[in-house]
Amino acid sequence: MVNNLKLDRDEQDYLETFEQGEWESVKDVKTKIIEHQQYARNTIKKDKRVNIRISSKVLEEIQVLAAKNGVPYQTFMSSILHRYVTGELRTGR
Repeated sequence: MVNNLKLDRDEQDYLETFEQGEWESVKDVKTKIIEHQQYARNTIKKDKRVNIRISSKVLEEIQVLAAKNGVPYQTFMSSILHRYVTGELRTGR
């Protein structure tokens, strides 16, 4: 274990999983990097426009959250939708 380092919660989780042998080496790193670069390009490619109507209160709350995250509100909304459809974000149901 690494001593005398201040780790945040995520860093501590990474360290623990690494020390428990949960990480695996990737056999063909260059190919994997190229694959994931293409996934990223496909994910961030914005080729469609959508118009929706939402309440001004909800929009204001989204804008506040976006500002706290340091991103434009349209980018923030797009990120939420992307995370939802990829399963990274779940509803409370």
